[in-house]
Amino acid sequence: MLQASKLIPQGAGLAAALLKRASAVELDWDIRQKSRFEATDSIGRQLGIFLPRGTVARGGDVLVAQDGSLIRVWAAPQTVLKITACPEHGSSFDLIRAAYHLGNRHVPIELKPDHLKIEPDHVLADMLRAMHLTVVEVNEAFEPESGAYASGGHAHGGHDQAHAH
Repeated sequence: MLQASKLIPQGAGLAAALLKRASAVELDWDIRQKSRFEATDSIGRQLGIFLPRGTVARGGDVLVAQDGSLIRVWAAPQTVLKITACPEHGSSFDLIRAAYHLGNRHVPIELKPDHLKIEPDHVLADMLRAMHLTVVEVNEAFEPESGAYASGGHAHGGHDQAHAH
């Protein structure tokens, strides 16, 4: 089994020619948020993935195997709930309200300008429909937000001290 323990976010710094030759793995969200898992790449190799704890593989990231080979990560289509504003009675503000309520429940959520996506949950689907949103089950890639405090994000040095009480 070929091991990979390095991840290059979005393949940053890698030449397009190298990425073109790389094999690929298509993984759903449940797998991509684990730091240790097994997968089979597009050329049939068995992979053992051992990433630092807390690492999340995103679609477009690149794994580096112990032999130096590159493996592109793709977000696999999976069953998700796609939430849109009601075309007759709703507005885009309804999506903002929905994101607020889902965020209060710490639900992984993918935010788009015209829709939201969450993992299937009939209780949440009922809540969203009661808020006059359209909720449909689809089979699509799922890339939820990483959150405001996730590592590797945009930092504002010293900003917090300015607002401390």
